[in-house]
Amino acid sequence: MRGIFKDALYQAQWLRAASHACAAGAEIGECLEIAAHIREIDGESWYAAWSERAEALFAGAGKSRAAGHRASARGAYLRAANYFRAAYTFLIGVPADARLVESYRRQRACFAAAAALMEPEAEEIEIPYAGASLHGYLFRAASDRAPGPTLVINGGYDSTCEESYFFSGAAAVARGYTCIVFDGPGQGATLVEGGLVFRPDWEAVIGPVLDFALLRPEVDASRVALMGISFGGYLAPRAASFEPRIAALIADPGQLSLFEELKTRLPPFVARELPDGKPWLLALVRRMMDRRQRHPTAGWALRRAAWVHGVASPLDYVRLTMQYATDPTRAALIRCPTLFCAAENDEIGATAQRLFDALTCPKQFLRFRAAEGAGEHCEIGARDLFNQRVFDWLDGVMGPRA
Repeated sequence: MRGIFKDALYQAQWLRAASHACAAGAEIGECLEIAAHIREIDGESWYAAWSERAEALFAGAGKSRAAGHRASARGAYLRAANYFRAAYTFLIGVPADARLVESYRRQRACFAAAAALMEPEAEEIEIPYAGASLHGYLFRAASDRAPGPTLVINGGYDSTCEESYFFSGAAAVARGYTCIVFDGPGQGATLVEGGLVFRPDWEAVIGPVLDFALLRPEVDASRVALMGISFGGYLAPRAASFEPRIAALIADPGQLSLFEELKTRLPPFVARELPDGKPWLLALVRRMMDRRQRHPTAGWALRRAAWVHGVASPLDYVRLTMQYATDPTRAALIRCPTLFCAAENDEIGATAQRLFDALTCPKQFLRFRAAEGAGEHCEIGARDLFNQRVFDWLDGVMGPRA
């Protein structure tokens, strides 16, 4: 997609933030003005530009709220939350930059302020999990708390539960769904505040989330869908293969194996030697990956992996990815209707077809094209189109709503 920035990662992350305009999380004019103050591949100017606009919105939201202008305050808080999240994107790494932690907390506080002004008011929740809790929100489509179809959204690598609302939570509520978003291990509050990193057996995470959901009066226990976004496209199908309480599954994009996905983005001579090939070649690979990790954008995904997985080196991360795989025979145990989504230009999802082929449940593969503006990772830039098609499918699966 033709972009604002020459660097592909800067462009993708800018588009990610700007695309949340479809859920009141951004203004295109604001995002263009922010971009004008960012120097190419300059993390400091990126942080400063997004933070400055977020601070201004936060101040304006407070004035609107104090004057009783609830809708105005809510909108400004939502955009501030998204911009605070965007601000720390290129601060990700180990150890966590103090500005990252503060920006994360500001995005959470702004979103909580907006949630309190929603109608019906959104509820900040804590889901019991392994002696701790998972931070999240429950959004209701109506104030009567009558049981209805529910969508649980599972984010990805550097996502927060607040951002999941922008991706598809707002769209779910607008269509009459109860929606639950949460930070699992390796995500948002559970990582930043709790220090818990990702785990491959994601059924151990979704189980407690469903235990919590099914106790809620707003949730119809027979109509709970699970959506996995980005890396959630591995996590959600993995969990669904163990979880019969899920009535519908959406993976955007589907992923069978994190290790196999990673190998498709490496030179073939390197991929063939991983994870335990010739010692001399592995030593070369280690040096190459360590050097790459220090590059401002080319090494960003490796620095992120060190943070969210708690690994000491890029090669350790490569070896760890082998644990993140769903056996095809396990995938065949998924019984609920399943929808896989793929964007034309998305390099993630190379193993989706193999996982899709292993499914024995009712299934559909939905492809989004660049000509529609939906060719980027997770259809950023055309998320309204994504939500239109996905929820039309989900409505057919889940049945009529009050």
